[in-house]
Amino acid sequence: MQLIRIITYLYVQLIHNYMERRYLKDLVEWNGRSDRKPLMIWGARQVGKTYLVKDIFAKTYYKGKHLYIDCRKESEICRFCENHFDAKEVFQFISLIKDFTINESTLIIFDEVQECPAIITLMKYICQDCREIPVIVTGSMVRIRIKRKKRGVSDGKEFLFPVGKINELEMTAMSFDEYLHNRNRKIYDAVVEAFNRKEPLLPEIHETAMKLFYEYLLVGGMPEAVDTFLRTNDFNESRRVLKELYSNYLDDMELYQASPESVIRSRAVFRSVYTQLSKESKNFSPSFVEKGARGRDMRSPVDWLSEAKVVNVSRQLSEHVTAPLIPSDDGHYRIYLSDVGMFSYQSGINPASFLSDDGRNMLTGVFYENFAAEELSSRGLELFYWCGKNNSEFEFVVAKDDTPIPIDVKKKTGPLKSLERFREHNAKGLAVKVSSNNYGFDKDRMILTIPFYQLFLFAEKIADDRIEIDLES
Repeated sequence: MQLIRIITYLYVQLIHNYMERRYLKDLVEWNGRSDRKPLMIWGARQVGKTYLVKDIFAKTYYKGKHLYIDCRKESEICRFCENHFDAKEVFQFISLIKDFTINESTLIIFDEVQECPAIITLMKYICQDCREIPVIVTGSMVRIRIKRKKRGVSDGKEFLFPVGKINELEMTAMSFDEYLHNRNRKIYDAVVEAFNRKEPLLPEIHETAMKLFYEYLLVGGMPEAVDTFLRTNDFNESRRVLKELYSNYLDDMELYQASPESVIRSRAVFRSVYTQLSKESKNFSPSFVEKGARGRDMRSPVDWLSEAKVVNVSRQLSEHVTAPLIPSDDGHYRIYLSDVGMFSYQSGINPASFLSDDGRNMLTGVFYENFAAEELSSRGLELFYWCGKNNSEFEFVVAKDDTPIPIDVKKKTGPLKSLERFREHNAKGLAVKVSSNNYGFDKDRMILTIPFYQLFLFAEKIADDRIEIDLES
């Protein structure tokens, strides 16, 4: 059965002309599960949730047999759901007003469910009484989860989150592998095959892959920006889209904030990410956002941005590192934008800087750090960094099989100056260097070198508990 699903998925990739997302495999797997529950797809705004479910999955696997309900527009259905929690009654009502037969062979999609939390509660009863009917709901994570914490909605009506009654999938913007897969499939295949063989790419292919990586630093992974660039091959056009999305994110910060002051601070924190990372200490500084501000003043805005998946927060580790990873008590942290394209836009740097060797040499290391934070976070990895004495540090630390693995992110070649100090307090385990260098492994020093364009493959191995890291050739 699993083989059949894989073959079907590959066949679909060949016959359809759309921008592919790696999450399609997750939907195919969910659809074929015997213990399938209603599926909740979380994610920040504009990361492609509706496109994935409605325009790819539904039209491919339920062509002519799916019903799409936009909760922003379907006020009649929303009102009915607010007063009826019998799943069979709800489906009967929808079937009548939409003139659509609902059964186990049809897919029901509820989009923008943050506008109707009653539908989220309804999923519990769909799971209990109509589990055979495939149902997918999507929504902006921050709106839903804040309402989940409040355990109610503004009009006082009861809201209960269907704990244990749903399957969940969290989406992010397009990671580099998704961009590369859509941009140049042959280079993508070569990158994956070389990593699996534990061999460097041919120099010419390595250079091509690096050029595509620099494209991604500029375009980023917001689907609309990627689609615009793939269609026009015009960086100015993709930058125009990023400008609009950046403005939309700022406008969206008025939603479900506690006060106007919180909105202002959230916007200020968001706008400060590039400058925060560019100062001597990359740790987040409240006073850098607002003169005289303290940590507690920015706690709510930072939490809101993190909950919304607008930023990724990395916590500090100190000296001896144990697994599971636990941040140090000093409360230091760093924040990165969730999309490197928006980060590049926020920096104000000229796009031409990404297109020539001289320009790329001017890019500071924070562009590469933000990229790495996005890649690791997109695989569900919690972000940590390590600081030791005498300014020694590793930009990221992950854990595999209870063993901490420090990750050094550098735009150019060079030694891992902090490795010796890290190993003074921790065992001599694997260390990873992510840079513009080709793939390599120093067995004596236990240092794995991977190019930026293969970081996603390493992150997948860390994130998947079933996979062991085998560096032996």
